[in-house]
Amino acid sequence: MVTFRNNNNRRSSYRRNDRNFKSNGERNKFNSNFSNNDTFQRKAPGRNNHNASKLIEKYNNLAREALSGGDKILSENYFQHADHFMRILKDQESIKKMRYTENNNVNEKINLKENKVANLETKEENSNKAETETS
Repeated sequence: MVTFRNNNNRRSSYRRNDRNFKSNGERNKFNSNFSNNDTFQRKAPGRNNHNASKLIEKYNNLAREALSGGDKILSENYFQHADHFMRILKDQESIKKMRYTENNNVNEKINLKENKVANLETKEENSNKAETETS
């Protein structure tokens, strides 16, 4: 003889919405947490950017293989992927150059200020020496 479990309690709790999770109707599909000041830029420009040079090499190799296999469309697709990552790599390099030049400019300004302060101090010391010698 087969015994059946009593599922009445489960069914009634399901109907009462006593579940711990939200149903599709209770959940917001779109979060509207965006303010007008937000810029919709990706994180430092996209995923896998630290391996951009490896990805360029990978897609170029895949494109060559597809071209040797006679699939021009697939090879063009792979070349476009490689071109995309070449642009990302150029952007990264230009950002690095810009930061480097900014740091150099800041360091040069600091050095100029330090030199001016040192020159003023030496002038004051010289003038103080001259005053003490004359008196």
